[in-house]
Amino acid sequence: MEKLRTIEMNRLSVEEFHEAKKMPLVVVLDDVRSLYNVGSVFRTADAFRVEAIYLCGITATPDGTLKAQQEIHKTALGAEESVEWKYFANALEAVRELKARGYKLLAVEQCHGSTMLQNYTIDNQPSAVVLGNEVKGVHQEVIDECDGCLEIPQFGTKHSLNVSTTAGIIIWKFAEVTL
Repeated sequence: MEKLRTIEMNRLSVEEFHEAKKMPLVVVLDDVRSLYNVGSVFRTADAFRVEAIYLCGITATPDGTLKAQQEIHKTALGAEESVEWKYFANALEAVRELKARGYKLLAVEQCHGSTMLQNYTIDNQPSAVVLGNEVKGVHQEVIDECDGCLEIPQFGTKHSLNVSTTAGIIIWKFAEVTL
Protein backbone atom coordinates (compact mmCIF):
# COMPACT_ATOMS: atom_id res chain seq x y z
CA MET A 1 0.00 0.00 0.00
CA GLU A 2 1.05 3.54 -0.67
CA LYS A 3 -0.22 6.66 1.07
CA LEU A 4 -2.45 8.91 -0.98
CA ARG A 5 -1.10 12.29 -1.96
CA THR A 6 -3.28 15.27 -1.01
CA ILE A 7 -4.26 15.88 -4.63
CA GLU A 8 -5.55 12.29 -4.88
CA MET A 9 -8.00 12.78 -1.99
CA ASN A 10 -10.44 14.92 -4.01
CA ARG A 11 -11.21 17.23 -1.08
CA LEU A 12 -13.71 20.06 -1.38
CA SER A 13 -12.58 23.65 -1.62
CA VAL A 14 -13.91 25.99 1.07
CA GLU A 15 -16.39 27.35 -1.48
CA GLU A 16 -17.55 23.84 -2.42
CA PHE A 17 -17.85 22.97 1.27
CA HIS A 18 -20.12 25.96 1.85
CA GLU A 19 -22.37 24.77 -0.99
CA ALA A 20 -22.34 21.07 -0.07
CA LYS A 21 -25.15 19.34 1.79
CA LYS A 22 -24.40 19.27 5.52
CA MET A 23 -25.08 16.74 8.23
CA PRO A 24 -28.14 18.07 10.15
CA LEU A 25 -26.11 18.43 13.35
CA VAL A 26 -25.05 21.48 15.35
CA VAL A 27 -22.29 21.16 17.92
CA VAL A 28 -22.67 23.49 20.91
CA LEU A 29 -19.55 24.18 22.98
CA ASP A 30 -20.54 25.25 26.50
CA ASP A 31 -17.66 27.22 28.10
CA VAL A 32 -14.88 25.17 26.50
CA ARG A 33 -11.68 26.83 27.66
CA SER A 34 -8.98 25.17 25.51
CA LEU A 35 -8.30 26.87 22.21
CA TYR A 36 -6.85 23.62 20.92
CA ASN A 37 -10.06 21.76 21.76
CA VAL A 38 -12.05 24.40 19.88
CA GLY A 39 -9.78 24.06 16.85
CA SER A 40 -9.96 20.28 16.96
CA VAL A 41 -13.77 20.36 17.04
CA PHE A 42 -13.72 22.62 13.98
CA ARG A 43 -11.47 20.17 12.15
CA THR A 44 -13.70 17.20 12.99
CA ALA A 45 -16.82 19.19 12.07
CA ASP A 46 -15.27 19.95 8.68
CA ALA A 47 -14.35 16.29 8.11
CA PHE A 48 -17.98 15.22 8.53
CA ARG A 49 -19.67 18.35 7.11
CA VAL A 50 -21.41 19.31 10.34
CA GLU A 51 -23.96 22.08 9.83
CA ALA A 52 -22.50 24.50 12.39
CA ILE A 53 -20.69 25.00 15.67
CA TYR A 54 -22.14 27.28 18.34
CA LEU A 55 -19.46 28.77 20.57
CA CYS A 56 -20.79 29.83 23.97
CA GLY A 57 -19.60 31.76 27.00
CA ILE A 58 -15.84 31.67 27.51
CA THR A 59 -15.35 29.51 24.41
CA ALA A 60 -13.00 31.41 22.11
CA THR A 61 -14.00 32.34 18.57
CA PRO A 62 -11.88 32.21 15.41
CA ASP A 63 -12.13 35.99 15.06
CA GLY A 64 -11.11 36.68 18.68
CA THR A 65 -7.74 37.78 19.97
CA LEU A 66 -4.64 37.14 17.89
CA LYS A 67 -3.67 34.35 20.30
CA ALA A 68 -7.10 32.73 19.91
CA GLN A 69 -6.91 32.98 16.14
CA GLN A 70 -3.45 31.40 16.05
CA GLU A 71 -4.13 28.59 18.51
CA ILE A 72 -7.52 27.65 17.05
CA HIS A 73 -5.96 27.65 13.58
CA LYS A 74 -3.09 25.44 14.80
CA THR A 75 -5.49 22.52 15.29
CA ALA A 76 -8.32 23.53 12.95
CA LEU A 77 -5.92 23.86 10.00
CA GLY A 78 -8.35 26.17 8.20
CA ALA A 79 -11.59 24.43 9.15
CA GLU A 80 -12.56 27.60 10.99
CA GLU A 81 -13.01 29.08 7.49
CA SER A 82 -15.22 26.28 6.16
CA VAL A 83 -17.48 25.39 9.09
CA GLU A 84 -20.23 27.87 9.93
CA TRP A 85 -20.13 29.13 13.50
CA LYS A 86 -22.02 31.50 15.73
CA TYR A 87 -21.24 32.98 19.14
CA PHE A 88 -23.66 33.14 22.10
CA ALA A 89 -23.09 34.76 25.49
CA ASN A 90 -24.09 31.43 27.07
CA ALA A 91 -25.15 27.97 25.99
CA LEU A 92 -28.67 28.43 27.37
CA GLU A 93 -29.32 31.07 24.68
CA ALA A 94 -27.96 28.73 22.02
CA VAL A 95 -30.07 25.73 23.01
CA ARG A 96 -33.19 27.86 23.29
CA GLU A 97 -32.63 29.15 19.76
CA LEU A 98 -32.10 25.62 18.47
CA LYS A 99 -35.18 24.34 20.31
CA ALA A 100 -37.28 27.11 18.73
CA ARG A 101 -35.99 25.94 15.33
CA GLY A 102 -37.10 22.36 16.00
CA TYR A 103 -33.78 20.72 16.84
CA LYS A 104 -33.56 17.72 19.14
CA LEU A 105 -31.19 18.78 21.93
CA LEU A 106 -28.81 16.32 23.54
CA ALA A 107 -26.28 17.09 26.24
CA VAL A 108 -23.26 14.82 26.23
CA GLU A 109 -22.96 14.26 29.93
CA GLN A 110 -23.04 11.64 32.64
CA CYS A 111 -26.54 12.08 34.10
CA HIS A 112 -29.17 10.03 35.87
CA GLY A 113 -31.21 8.57 33.03
CA SER A 114 -28.68 9.29 30.28
CA THR A 115 -28.68 7.05 27.21
CA MET A 116 -25.51 5.14 26.44
CA LEU A 117 -24.32 6.17 23.00
CA GLN A 118 -24.46 2.64 21.57
CA ASN A 119 -28.15 2.45 22.58
CA TYR A 120 -29.16 5.77 21.02
CA THR A 121 -31.13 5.64 17.78
CA ILE A 122 -30.71 8.65 15.51
CA ASP A 123 -33.83 9.77 13.70
CA ASN A 124 -34.32 12.22 10.83
CA GLN A 125 -34.86 15.24 13.08
CA PRO A 126 -32.07 17.86 13.01
CA SER A 127 -30.08 17.52 16.22
CA ALA A 128 -27.73 19.50 18.38
CA VAL A 129 -25.23 18.09 20.84
CA VAL A 130 -23.92 20.13 23.74
CA LEU A 131 -20.37 19.50 24.92
CA GLY A 132 -19.27 21.06 28.18
CA ASN A 133 -16.35 22.64 29.92
CA GLU A 134 -13.28 20.47 30.42
CA VAL A 135 -13.68 20.50 34.23
CA LYS A 136 -17.33 21.23 35.03
CA GLY A 137 -19.06 19.71 32.01
CA VAL A 138 -22.38 20.98 30.64
CA HIS A 139 -24.16 23.52 32.85
CA GLN A 140 -27.16 22.00 34.66
CA GLU A 141 -29.56 24.67 33.36
CA VAL A 142 -28.53 23.70 29.82
CA ILE A 143 -29.11 20.01 30.58
CA ASP A 144 -32.56 20.97 31.89
CA GLU A 145 -33.42 22.47 28.47
CA CYS A 146 -32.25 19.39 26.55
CA ASP A 147 -34.40 16.52 25.34
CA GLY A 148 -31.96 13.99 26.75
CA CYS A 149 -28.39 13.14 27.62
CA LEU A 150 -25.97 10.92 25.76
CA GLU A 151 -23.18 9.17 27.60
CA ILE A 152 -20.12 7.52 26.10
CA PRO A 153 -19.37 4.29 27.97
CA GLN A 154 -15.97 4.22 29.65
CA PHE A 155 -14.22 1.25 31.22
CA GLY A 156 -11.05 2.64 32.80
CA THR A 157 -10.28 4.60 35.92
CA LYS A 158 -11.03 8.08 34.55
CA HIS A 159 -14.54 9.48 34.49
CA SER A 160 -14.27 11.73 31.44
CA LEU A 161 -12.81 12.11 27.97
CA ASN A 162 -11.20 15.15 26.38
CA VAL A 163 -13.90 17.34 24.82
CA SER A 164 -12.39 17.09 21.34
CA THR A 165 -12.22 13.29 21.62
CA THR A 166 -15.83 13.28 22.77
CA ALA A 167 -16.81 15.45 19.82
CA GLY A 168 -15.17 13.01 17.40
CA ILE A 169 -16.97 10.01 18.86
CA ILE A 170 -20.37 11.75 18.93
CA ILE A 171 -20.05 13.26 15.45
CA TRP A 172 -19.03 9.86 14.03
CA LYS A 173 -22.14 8.27 15.58
CA PHE A 174 -24.31 10.78 13.72
CA ALA A 175 -22.27 10.46 10.52
CA GLU A 176 -22.80 6.69 10.42
CA VAL A 177 -26.52 7.28 10.01
CA THR A 178 -26.84 10.60 8.21
CA LEU A 179 -24.06 10.66 5.60
